[in-house]
Amino acid sequence: MLEEAFRARVADTGVRRLQVNVDDADVAAAPLRFGPGTPITAVLSVWLDEPDDAAGAPGDALAAVVAVVREIDPTADGWRVDERRPIEPPPVPDGARADALANLAFLRRPAAMSPQDWLDDWLERHTPVAIATQGTFGYVQNPVLEALTPDAPEVAGIVEELFPMAAMEDTHAFYGSAGDDAELQRRFATLMESVARFGADHGLDLVPTSRYVWTLS
Repeated sequence: MLEEAFRARVADTGVRRLQVNVDDADVAAAPLRFGPGTPITAVLSVWLDEPDDAAGAPGDALAAVVAVVREIDPTADGWRVDERRPIEPPPVPDGARADALANLAFLRRPAAMSPQDWLDDWLERHTPVAIATQGTFGYVQNPVLEALTPDAPEVAGIVEELFPMAAMEDTHAFYGSAGDDAELQRRFATLMESVARFGADHGLDLVPTSRYVWTLS
């Protein structure tokens, strides 16, 4: 998946945890892939030993990580985020594939909503709705604090949702509706109404992925 030499270079920057999500053969059957931007095929996430400085600018460690990644892919975009974990993903051994369909969505804020109203709607009102209407067993939200690369798309939030692998082909598994068609329709309608309130019914990138994690320190 990720070569040991690359992991070592990333660890040298101060990264303590590394995650890669990749749209690969294991999720090829997933029916949903879309977005207004360049198709996303992989996402790299890192956690640093030390927080960024008080002024909010990227620290040296984070800048070093970006430099390492852009040596491999000069077109890679990056963002600094504030992580929230309403549902903690189950742990897996280092380098092992999580037994999940890990959907990543890159959200954009409608111009008509203020940043604070958008965040409040997503993090406070929408979160319990999303959890109650889907079959997720891992749910991670990442409000974007700033872009780290030139010309990065304007993304307001990144969310990762872990579904059973069966959700790629079984709508009931995706929505957790246990084969009840009426409950499936109720959950779908409730979710769509909620996402529309903060503009997540359009203008987002969605990529299905396999998920891998390494502890580096």
